[in-house]
Amino acid sequence: MNKSEEVSGSSPKGNFIEQEIEKDLKEGKNGGAVLTRFPPEPNGYLHIGHAKSICLNFGLAQKYNGGCNLRFDDTNPTKEDVEYVESIKKDVQWLGFQWEGEEKYASDYFDQLFEWAVKLIKKGKAYVDDQSAEEIASQKGTPTQPGVESKYRNRSVEENLDLFMRMKNGEFKEGEKVLRAKIDMASPNMHMRDPIMYRIIHKSHHRTGDKWCIYPMYDFTHGQSDFIEGITHSICTMEFEVHRPLYDWFLDQILEGEPTPERRPRQIEFARLNLNYTVMSKRRLLELVEKGIVNGWDDPRMPTISGLRRRGYTPESIRAFAERVGVAKRDNIIDMALLEHCVREDLNKRAPRVNAVLDPVKLILTNYPEDKVEWMEAINNPEDESQGTRKIPFTRELYIERNDFMENPPKKFFRLGPGREVRLKNGYIIKCEDYKKNDKGEVEEIYCTFDPETRSGMPQSNRKVKGTLHWVSASHCIPAEVRLYDRLFLDEDPAGHKDKDFKEFLNPDSLKILTNCKVEPSLKDSKPLDFFQFQRVGYFCVDPDTTEDHLVFNRTVSLKDTWAKMAGRKQ
Repeated sequence: MNKSEEVSGSSPKGNFIEQEIEKDLKEGKNGGAVLTRFPPEPNGYLHIGHAKSICLNFGLAQKYNGGCNLRFDDTNPTKEDVEYVESIKKDVQWLGFQWEGEEKYASDYFDQLFEWAVKLIKKGKAYVDDQSAEEIASQKGTPTQPGVESKYRNRSVEENLDLFMRMKNGEFKEGEKVLRAKIDMASPNMHMRDPIMYRIIHKSHHRTGDKWCIYPMYDFTHGQSDFIEGITHSICTMEFEVHRPLYDWFLDQILEGEPTPERRPRQIEFARLNLNYTVMSKRRLLELVEKGIVNGWDDPRMPTISGLRRRGYTPESIRAFAERVGVAKRDNIIDMALLEHCVREDLNKRAPRVNAVLDPVKLILTNYPEDKVEWMEAINNPEDESQGTRKIPFTRELYIERNDFMENPPKKFFRLGPGREVRLKNGYIIKCEDYKKNDKGEVEEIYCTFDPETRSGMPQSNRKVKGTLHWVSASHCIPAEVRLYDRLFLDEDPAGHKDKDFKEFLNPDSLKILTNCKVEPSLKDSKPLDFFQFQRVGYFCVDPDTTEDHLVFNRTVSLKDTWAKMAGRKQ
């Protein structure tokens, strides 16, 4: 196995998860079926790490002609919201996937889970504990020292049943009692030390209303929900590896004395996606939103799927990124540059090329007729001939980028300066004759002459110059707002400093708003999320803030990875 295969867990026979699934199929397990699931908690928006999990779970289902369920783990009504449910459904579908049947919810199984909890109590495998969460935690022990058994551990079955029913009926306050599994307080696996199964929460649930005031813990819900749905392969991230014995224990107790089921979920773990220059914790992302550091969950600086979508990332680029990252068994940190490369690669093939001037300065062709308009033919995308061509207006007065002109240019500056010639893309070769400054000493007009024998595309246009500039017609262009987004953090691992708050590493230049931009008239009818390459500038998309008379563009990514060079200079 070569080094890349070791990192990604891949081999010519597929990654290690695919190998395990194929082994199960060969052995005839689960009746030859493959049913995976994606089980998000509806307590926040999905991020790029979830995107990898979505691509993996739905991709496995597609590869093996199976299905993938979308199941919401809605076991904590204090943190959940219908807004999050709808955003998750939208994200999964936007990425190009469709779940099997209707979406599912852990709350669909509350009645069954309750019955199974009663069954465990009757078997002497669960008990009601009156201690506080702090007291229970203090008795857990350490991985090398056994825990202390609760003084309520040996209550009778009858007393436990009575107390559990009274918990269900709302007779106790939050935190007053919990239901715990009776396993082994000396187990080397801390999760097996009498874990909590149910807690009291007096809050209405977004789906079940006020029917319940006790809610199952995730560890008591996860494996059983998989079993109820007939999931064959439960694909989890590595932190759930130590939970697996507990899931198996719960199912063993529930199925004891029952006929052997045709399907029983098998959990397989993989390394979660960690991306540098960002944070992936929902708690930290929520803090950024609630403190107004970003403009909501879909702020284009956020690593959320909705933020990436608004920034102009395509589902194709995110799926390609997930494929390149691969499936690993060990945690590693992926460079943000790889994600940016994937979107550049995708947009290069598909994005129409257009002219946009972000920091305009007027250029006047003194020998060009004042009222003349020529419609120049421009290729929409040289990577895709099927996109055809368009016409762009060329006039006496144009706008070019301010940084494409220098009063005293150095030798290797191949753009415009006094006495220098450049080509206007899809136009003519021009020569700078003079320029004018305003009272602030800023160049406000550049005076040039054009060579009428050098129109782009004409047979006689064979004279060569080193520089080519983009431009827009001053009389035909459309004003636009352009938002230049950059990485939200300056540090590779902003949350990795124990002695510092992650917000100390925020990038003060993560957003720059340009309000005086000019774009070519073909963009007039652009719709939100339409993507383009602004020639010589970068890839941009139309922001949803756009209105009929106010175009707003977001920078998706620059044409080249300039960040690495910037970081190198700072070091």
